[in-house]
Amino acid sequence: MRRRLTVGTAALIATVTAVSAPALSATAASTESIPAGLPSTKFPLGVPGVPTSAGKALGAGIEYFTLKHGTAEDGYTVSLLNAGKDAFTETTAQNLAVSAQSAGFEPTIVQFTRPAVADFPAQDYWMVRIGNWTLKQKKQAAEVVQELKDAGISSKVDYLGDDGFVTSGPWSMRVVTVDPRTFRGTFASSLGTSTAKREKVSAMAKGGGASIAVNGGFFDIHTSAAYRGDPTGISVVGGKLLSEAVSGRTAVVMKGRTVRITELASRVTATAADKASSPVSGVNRVPKPNELVLYTEEFGTKTPSTGGTEVVLDEAGQVLGVRTAGGKVTKGRRVLHGVGTAAEWLTAHATEGQIVTVKTIVSDLRKKRTIPLTPDTYVVGGGVGLVRNGKTWITASVDGMASTNMILRRHPRTLVGVSKTGKLILAVIDGRAPGETVGASFLEAAQVMRWLGARDAINLDGGGSSAMVVRGKVVNKPSDGSERAVGDALLVKP
Repeated sequence: MRRRLTVGTAALIATVTAVSAPALSATAASTESIPAGLPSTKFPLGVPGVPTSAGKALGAGIEYFTLKHGTAEDGYTVSLLNAGKDAFTETTAQNLAVSAQSAGFEPTIVQFTRPAVADFPAQDYWMVRIGNWTLKQKKQAAEVVQELKDAGISSKVDYLGDDGFVTSGPWSMRVVTVDPRTFRGTFASSLGTSTAKREKVSAMAKGGGASIAVNGGFFDIHTSAAYRGDPTGISVVGGKLLSEAVSGRTAVVMKGRTVRITELASRVTATAADKASSPVSGVNRVPKPNELVLYTEEFGTKTPSTGGTEVVLDEAGQVLGVRTAGGKVTKGRRVLHGVGTAAEWLTAHATEGQIVTVKTIVSDLRKKRTIPLTPDTYVVGGGVGLVRNGKTWITASVDGMASTNMILRRHPRTLVGVSKTGKLILAVIDGRAPGETVGASFLEAAQVMRWLGARDAINLDGGGSSAMVVRGKVVNKPSDGSERAVGDALLVKP
């Protein structure tokens, strides 16, 4: 559909095409430059063609690939902002365009549709843009932003490759596949030396004895600085629940050499000697009002000083002491931390010398059964489910990522998939590097994982967090310019 919107006497063209999720092409391409282990079909993004690639074996069942595809044809534009946002209603766009035109600029109103995903409907948006410059002309775009600022109009320089609209790329990515039929190592996860603090993937790989590692799920950047290593979803390390699940969110479950992707829930309950019980709302995180939170020895720092009440438990659940919130969690100990009504519950039911039993259950919602928390069980919580049973199935809403920025715009991505034969697929698509690599939207990420053979796939944390470590070295190009400290990591241990 093509529409024209009129501002004053100027006609402004308004429509662009957002990338949807086309069916995978079965057209075979020349396999001359495709290493064994990669698909022989054409790359699913951009202009159809065979990607430039290279591959090598890193051990029994482990293959490592680099892929590049596409050409740099996108340049820069200037996007007008309203309340810090660059996409809005048609009326807001028209008003902004009138303001820009009155100030002597030539704006264009661009209409686009954020595509529907599995649990979130499509929606139309409008943007107002000025100008179109090549990759080498970013300075000219920045000068227009300053001129607009002088006129009292807020704007920003935008790289067109970030939009999520049709592009020629380019893309640069790293892929590791691990075939459990010949691989003799194990899969694991790590929160580093402390669940509260962030750590680089390379450090977690070294500490965990891993030959391959990628960053894990999102972590809580909105909490106090001392606790920002806390994953925003589930984490299980060596059979211990170290961060609770957000019920229904997708995660990666690993046990030995097996891995699967599913939706999880967790439940933690504290039961006192007098049979009184209370739900434990969180694990190793800052409590909210009236919550009971469990801290384990992996927390690695003092508990928050919330003015609440804490009881210290030994491994058998005996209350060793009662204290004001804000103390250490020593080795072999756990701490129940209560705020408000939860603190009152501890005072009434968890006195020194009594036994408080803490029971933890992790449930697989897809299979409708409990996951045994054995010492070889590891779970990494993801950001968004991408592929389910071989089909694109993006769960942006339940996974807390239902926005135009997350669904449509391109970012660096860290992706995990599992093939129908149980092969683990790890992929990092670099982005935010104009002219070098554009990253991927959720829809494009799902397409890439299906192309790589994933029956199920998940999006982990991305952006500046995206990192792949191979034999101690970060092999991708993190968009921050250097490796970022993150909450957790997925490890491949030889």
